[in-house]
Formats: sequence, structure tokens, C-alpha cells
Amino acid sequence: MLSNVDFYFFSPTGGTRKTGELLAGAIAEQVKFFDLGKKEELEARPEAEVIVAALPVFGGRVPTVAAKKLQQLQGQGKKAITLAVYGTRAYEDALLELNDLLEGCGFEILASGAFVAQHSMAPEIGAGRPDEKDEKEIRDFGKKILDKLAEGGDQKIQVPGNHPYKPEFSMPVTPVSLPACNLCQACVKVCPTEAIRVSDGAVATDAQACCLCMACVYHCPEKARILPPPMQEQTKNMLGALKDVRRENQMFL
Repeated sequence: MLSNVDFYFFSPTGGTRKTGELLAGAIAEQVKFFDLGKKEELEARPEAEVIVAALPVFGGRVPTVAAKKLQQLQGQGKKAITLAVYGTRAYEDALLELNDLLEGCGFEILASGAFVAQHSMAPEIGAGRPDEKDEKEIRDFGKKILDKLAEGGDQKIQVPGNHPYKPEFSMPVTPVSLPACNLCQACVKVCPTEAIRVSDGAVATDAQACCLCMACVYHCPEKARILPPPMQEQTKNMLGALKDVRRENQMFL
């Protein structure tokens, strides 16, 4: 067991944080958390010799807002464990992109994983994941990572993905506020791209800045923030066939 790890995550609806926290806790006695969705700048040099970086998958890519934060880090040859967390459909180029990013910052990739969590836009897809079976797989993965470290940890890994990466995820819609909204501004506080503001007694969202991370929907205390109904229907039609699919996690050592 390591004495400590630094855990970097972007988790608008909680699934990515839970996945990464399980792994970090399986390999280290102490975990220091760095939320990439917050507006504070990161310290460039991680304190721990091993970091865990967990990002959600948006349309087969990693979220730009989180990637820009991670690019501030200076790896200096330290080890990184990377996790791409996705909502059952596919993770496509995201894990490769995350590894490329951290290698570009000077980290050595120790291990990688693609794990399933509940879908942020269609919660009935992957509902309840990571579940008990996932948790066991994550902890077993942690044990294997520790074994690899004990043996030197120098074996290079390869993960699926393509160069060039697929085009970035982009949709010309944003969540909207229902009449039940009481202008508490919880959505403003959690928005990682500062796309939301309250103006003239109403909530306004900048469609160019919004990354559809769903943090505003997930954290609204009044449940007054939703996807527009046409978008809900489109998402349901697109992903409905996945409702009863249990995608298996993939791990790379």
C-alpha cells in the first residue's frame, strides 16, 4: 500500500469521482483530492509520486475544460494511473487522449482503465453503476497495480483509440430551468465553464460555453433544471437500446 496519492477528477454527476476514489483508496492510505471542475488553479507539481486521473467521456473524448486543467501539471517522471469513465455506450478515443495528455506533461502511465458509470444524460443507462461487482473489480485492479509497482512498474501499456481523435463532442442545446426555479444560483456555482448566470430574474445559459456536463441538473436542489424535452426524447431514442446492456470494465497493465 502506498502512503499517499494525488487524485485528480472531473465528475459533474458523481460517477467518475466514485470510481476514481475507489481505486485511489485501494492503493494508498491517504488520498488528496483535486476537483478539476472547480475554478481554482492547480499546483503545477503533484506532491505524491503516483497520481490517479479520472475523467468522464463526452462523445468519445475527454472534456476540454478538464483537459486544460490537467495540462497545467508537471509530471517530472512520476507515475500516473488513468481512468476514463463512460455511460455504457463507448469510450472510443478518450482513454488514449488522456494518456497522451499526461505523457505530454511528463508522466509515465502506470496503468489505465475504462469503467462504466451511470449515464449523465440518460440515468436509466448504466443505472446504479459503479455497483458492487464494479467495486470489487476496481479494488482487484488496485492490487494488481501495487504488484506492478513492486516489480518496478516500467512495463509500457497500450490502450484502444485512434489518431487523430474523433471530433469533439458538441451539441447546440443547453439545460433549461423550469418555473420551479427559485434563483438560488446553485447551478451558477457548480458550472465548470461559467456558462450560467442569473439576469433580470431568470437563468441564462451561454450555449457556446456550456459543455453539457449536466452538473447544473444534478445539483439543482429543486430539480428545476432539465434537458429540453426534444433533447430528452432524442437521447432516449439514441441510447434506449443500451438500457439492458451491461458493458464490462476494461483494465490495462
